[in-house]
Amino acid sequence: MYSLKTALELAKAQGLDLVEISPTADPPVCKIVDYSKFKYDQKKKQKEIKAKAQKTVIKEIRFGPNTDDHDFNFKLNHARKFLEEGAKVKAYVHFVGRTIVFKERGEILLLKFAQSLEEEAKVEQLPKLEGKRMFLMLSPKLQSKK
Repeated sequence: MYSLKTALELAKAQGLDLVEISPTADPPVCKIVDYSKFKYDQKKKQKEIKAKAQKTVIKEIRFGPNTDDHDFNFKLNHARKFLEEGAKVKAYVHFVGRTIVFKERGEILLLKFAQSLEEEAKVEQLPKLEGKRMFLMLSPKLQSKK
């Protein structure tokens, strides 16, 4: 442990900087280092952490309230593929004009969609109407390694 004045003199003698590492500690922890190199190393660590972080991808699938079985199955297969890739799926029914009176049809469609993907995905958010759209969020189930 050194006084501030002594620590600054030591740093100056070595041609380096006195950098405060942990200001909340009692007493505060400081280090004698090259400040620009210290900043560079910190940026590098942050970049590395950011690169390792997993990015979540959200794929959207749009339905109408009167979507037919063939279209439903076609979109269902796409959703399966998205979930296998590890992406989240946001399925929604878009009500255009007077089709808003068929809210229950949209809800039934989304629940049927969720039920069809029961084995591949878990429901993150049940159907919810926001404006002219009714949303359903699905996320992939974690596959256990066999």
